Amino acid sequence: MNEPDTREWLLTNGLGSFASGTLSDAHTRTYHGWLFAAIDPPSDRRLLLSRIDATLETSGQQFELGTNFWQGGTIAPTGYELLRSFSDQPAPTWEWSTEQWQCTRELLLPYGLAAEGWCNRVLIRYTYQGTNSATLNLRPLIADRNFHHQQQSDPDLHFSQLIDPQRILLQAQRSNWVGTSWQLSWTQGAYHADGLWYRNYCYPEETQRGLGDREDLYSPGYLVVILHPGDTLTLEARVRYPDLVQPPDPLTDATFDRALQLEQQRLDQQFAVHAPIVESKEKLHLWQQLLKAGDRFIVHRASISGPTVIAGYPWFNDWGRDTLIALPGLTLTTGRFEIARGLLATFAQYCQYGLIPNAFPDAGAKPYYNSIDAALWWIETLGLYVEASQDWEFLTEQYPIARRIYKGFFAGTLHDIRVDAFDGLVTWSAPGVALTWMDAVLDGQPVTPRYGKAIEINALWYSALCWLTQWAERSPDPSIANHAARYRQQAEQVKASLQKFWNPERHYFYDAIAPTDHPDPSIRPNAVIALSLHYCGFSEYQAKRVLQVARDRLLTPYGLRSLDPADPQYVGSYAGDVQHRDRAYHQGTVWSWLIGSFIRAWQRFYPDDPLPFDASLLIEHFQNQACLHSVSEIFDGDAPHTPQGAIAQAWSVAELIRHWQDLSQ
Repeated sequence: MNEPDTREWLLTNGLGSFASGTLSDAHTRTYHGWLFAAIDPPSDRRLLLSRIDATLETSGQQFELGTNFWQGGTIAPTGYELLRSFSDQPAPTWEWSTEQWQCTRELLLPYGLAAEGWCNRVLIRYTYQGTNSATLNLRPLIADRNFHHQQQSDPDLHFSQLIDPQRILLQAQRSNWVGTSWQLSWTQGAYHADGLWYRNYCYPEETQRGLGDREDLYSPGYLVVILHPGDTLTLEARVRYPDLVQPPDPLTDATFDRALQLEQQRLDQQFAVHAPIVESKEKLHLWQQLLKAGDRFIVHRASISGPTVIAGYPWFNDWGRDTLIALPGLTLTTGRFEIARGLLATFAQYCQYGLIPNAFPDAGAKPYYNSIDAALWWIETLGLYVEASQDWEFLTEQYPIARRIYKGFFAGTLHDIRVDAFDGLVTWSAPGVALTWMDAVLDGQPVTPRYGKAIEINALWYSALCWLTQWAERSPDPSIANHAARYRQQAEQVKASLQKFWNPERHYFYDAIAPTDHPDPSIRPNAVIALSLHYCGFSEYQAKRVLQVARDRLLTPYGLRSLDPADPQYVGSYAGDVQHRDRAYHQGTVWSWLIGSFIRAWQRFYPDDPLPFDASLLIEHFQNQACLHSVSEIFDGDAPHTPQGAIAQAWSVAELIRHWQDLSQ
């Protein structure tokens, strides 16, 4: 018996809601289900519809199409043995068959944001072909729980249902809590109320991660449908929003095709303005796949009434640093300047203390200002946006925010972030917190402490001063133009001080210089980030040697290791429970987003040399591995570099989009 194919698929709807599962149709994660609805987009994501188990009866035989893992290691039923094919284009489609019959199922998560409001829903369509008619028995399995948790059966937990013709209205209830109201409807069939708990589903991926791995799901009843050859059946799960101006369209046999057509039209409209000239159908197809993959991360945030970027699926929210690093690939390379402008403007609104928040607040909550580099990435990204769009009016609007960041760093701000008056470099000191992108904290202490002056932070600071110089010099406003000389002088000071990071023994940059002036000689990818920014403050001699070391010690086909394998602190496998994984997170684990930094730095200093890695392996990963048509967050540092972490990561996909021409040659 073959093992179930546990590669994954992903659907999103522009609100933070998602559906996800495996190619074999088995659920292996807490985050697998057909409708994780963002009740307060993109937050408060709740699993409502986990799946629908299907049984087909024809010619006196019964065939169970589902596949489930159970506590204790049992797999039952084993519908994956009847599964003949899977495709995620244009929508996830499974085909089960024998010599006598064929049954296909398609899933679609329609785009949820419209002028009249927003709505979370999933469409499911079954199509039957066979020599005889068949009876399809469908049993929905439901929940109402936070997407990070598992549901357990409980005498106090009930699911009420109101039964209408071709529809049931569902709602979870406890003695002191009322859950989300939603509905499940269908185009044909007879529904039978038959409430049952199915206990002890097991999620093997969570077992491996040392997390809770057991779940109980409730089934309110089952649907019986007689299907003749060529018949289709469509179902819809929808969260009911009474404030919608227009009532939903009735569910019909044409609903699925219409929703699929509207989604393709939306994507075509989004990207038609920036269609590249390509020399082959294969390359055009890859570009279209990349555009669709990148679009998954751009969502609507209700609390700010504007766009934001989900850092990664299935478990991350929207974060400032990740959004700004991903922004060039997701919006500038793709010509989505309006979204880029909206994201930059929203961050600007939340600028305080000279800092940009690392997380947008939910309604009524306060932003988190726990990042030293988000503000500097904002200036870097603003510069890239203006260069790409020539939107000088927007720059004029945002210049006061850039000035506020500049003043905040010079005056000193939270976490003792400040500019050292002696050398002009940015330093910080805040025990117990991690303010750079290497932000894992274990037992109250950063796993990768980088207090003091970090290499990429000061490279960003230098680039920011250069951007400010350019903007001031171009400004027709004398009050701004007068700042140019000061900016230029400070940039020159910082450029000279950056030489403190040069380690001649290793021909590499120190990763950080502690407040005690003790330098950290660890070979990490932050040196490559420093060479990849728009303005680079290092010599060609130094850059070439750094890139040679990074190529030999850090580079893999999927990204850069976070630490040199020769370092005693290196951890080559990202595995085990939370503590083991956190210790490995930035201590050798490969980060895919860093491939973009390496490409930009390599092409700057080795413009006539080909990229020194096999780019086809990353393309193959995007197309056929882990999560189909996406890029994983991280990979093991040791070969074969197994994909790990989030199955779809925004900045990983964004850097692939940004450099798709280089990687697909």
